[in-house]
Amino acid sequence: MVEQISVTILTKNSERYLARCLEALKPFDEVLILDNGSTDDTLKIAEGFDNVTIIKHPFIGFGQMKNLAAQKARNGWILSIDSDEVATEGMVEAIGQLDPSLRMRIYAFDRLNHYRGKPVRCCGWYPDRVLRLYHRDHTRFSNAMVHESLQLPPGSERIDLKAKLLHYPFDSVEELIEKMQRYSTLYAKQSQKPSSPAKAFGRAAFAFFRNYVLQRGFLCGYEGLLISVSNANGVFYKYMKRYEKQRQERS
Repeated sequence: MVEQISVTILTKNSERYLARCLEALKPFDEVLILDNGSTDDTLKIAEGFDNVTIIKHPFIGFGQMKNLAAQKARNGWILSIDSDEVATEGMVEAIGQLDPSLRMRIYAFDRLNHYRGKPVRCCGWYPDRVLRLYHRDHTRFSNAMVHESLQLPPGSERIDLKAKLLHYPFDSVEELIEKMQRYSTLYAKQSQKPSSPAKAFGRAAFAFFRNYVLQRGFLCGYEGLLISVSNANGVFYKYMKRYEKQRQERS
């Protein structure tokens, strides 16, 4: 049993990988799920695990949702996991060996991203180091609506653990497009930075060049091209949505 650590997970219609996610987390004495309106079998799946607590709350942004989940957890140490991520046995073992008295440490894991179940090691998807284990008395996530991140207060010690975290974010082109739409809209809502069509095009073009050429997407077959184009589209539309919002605010 991994004690003194609570796992927090945000869910909404997360049935696809949730059982695998929670099965890997059985060694933890508490897994707290903060659900924002699931209509599929997400809650039914979660109820089948003895160490899971379910709390329902409307969506208020990814950063604030993660901080709320941490506040409601029983333990001070928090492992933040997404519902489409699966902790490996090595990751759980490494966490169980950590010293809980070192509260200023923040731990990162080596996340291996997949597309349609296939590992992707290009387009900036790998290596992907993510900060996920922290003590809530020392730090918290930013309040960003999207692309939230753990803050690093003065005196923090970042520890990169070699243990792997498996991530299954997309199983189809439709899911890539849907996430691009959702995240670009959230970005436009939260950003206060000025935008323009020229900025949107320039940032998108560079994003494609970075992913497909500099980060060797061309070596990953059709997946590399698809991911590179999708990322570029996401960049283009988030700046165009911000531009339209900016014009509305001025008028």
